[in-house]
Amino acid sequence: MSEKKPATSTSKTPHSHTTSLFDKQNLMLMLLGVGVIALGILLMVGGASKDPSVFNYDEVYSTTRITIAPILIIIGLVIEIYAIFKKPKP
Repeated sequence: MSEKKPATSTSKTPHSHTTSLFDKQNLMLMLLGVGVIALGILLMVGGASKDPSVFNYDEVYSTTRITIAPILIIIGLVIEIYAIFKKPKP
């Protein structure tokens, strides 16, 4: 029987340069988006009522909770989508 020689590679393997999926700018935009979403959620939550048995219409349906907070959450989501799809610089 013939002896099999181990396969040796004569070509040198180049140093593989791994690139991150997201650039530093992408990560900063993602953090900004998370911050804007968190701000919107905090504005939507609001404060506690002094008397839980009394319904305060103006506090529950304020402009901040009904309009501004959802707009901030949507803006934060748009920032997140942009940060994910933005191509990093070569």
